Amino acid sequence: MTSIASVSLSELRGRRITLRRKRRIHTAQAIWRTVASAGLASGLVWGATQPIWVIRTPDQIAVEGNEMISDRAVRSLLSLSYPQSLLRIEPQALASRLTSNPSVIASATVKRQLIPPGLMVQVQERQPVALAISIPSPGSQLIASRAKETPKMRSPVGLLDANGVLVPWEKYKALGASFSLPKLKILGVRERELTKWPQIYQVLRQSPVKIFEIDWRNRTNIILKTELGIVHLGPYSSEFAEQLEVLHRLRALPTKLKTSQIAYIDLKNPESPALQMIQSDPKTNPKLPLKTPSVPSKLPQPLKPISR
Repeated sequence: MTSIASVSLSELRGRRITLRRKRRIHTAQAIWRTVASAGLASGLVWGATQPIWVIRTPDQIAVEGNEMISDRAVRSLLSLSYPQSLLRIEPQALASRLTSNPSVIASATVKRQLIPPGLMVQVQERQPVALAISIPSPGSQLIASRAKETPKMRSPVGLLDANGVLVPWEKYKALGASFSLPKLKILGVRERELTKWPQIYQVLRQSPVKIFEIDWRNRTNIILKTELGIVHLGPYSSEFAEQLEVLHRLRALPTKLKTSQIAYIDLKNPESPALQMIQSDPKTNPKLPLKTPSVPSKLPQPLKPISR
């Protein structure tokens, strides 16, 4: 019994010694890993602050996706001072700077590049679809109005994209943007109408009848300048798509009447279109009802009413 007990105690002591040795090894390994990680992190921080990881010139910023404005113009919008450490640059802040207030650039991403040191900038420009024209109107508060202009003056004040974002014309000029101006012109667009523009433009772009100008100065009567002549629509409503569909059905009108005899096409009630004729005597100025032939529709369904 005594020998068995002594053997057991001896084994227990050996096991304790082995466990202590393993604990020391594990502790040493943990300390070594911590020291190595700290050293690596310090090395990275030190390396990033060295001259090799510094942007010294704008040429170290690569720009992609731009067509209207130059690489130089995009770099100028970043407003970076040189030299600039890559570690101190915040890509998200630079991307936000490119798209603020509203900008010619619709979206942007900025990424650091370590080898070679620099920045990668990917942009998507805002594509203009309409030109906002300045024609001051007494008593109105229009985006397109300027106090020093005469009523006959027509000058662009901004470019409108398909989403209803109006970018001032001066911003395009300052960046030296190069592109063809949109053929569609808008007179007197107001801030409140911009929220309706995406739906309006969706209908306009699918219209078979060419529309050159939208006169929105009078909210109670939108006037279109089209290839068929002047068209009066009344206030904007959910019938806008239907009105353009009726206009499409009148494509043969110039073959039946001289356009010089027509003052305008009245589509305020799309179910009862009419022609306002030009006469020498204003008192006998007739309005002729029109019959619209049935043609396959190429326009989207009428839009839902928009809350005002």
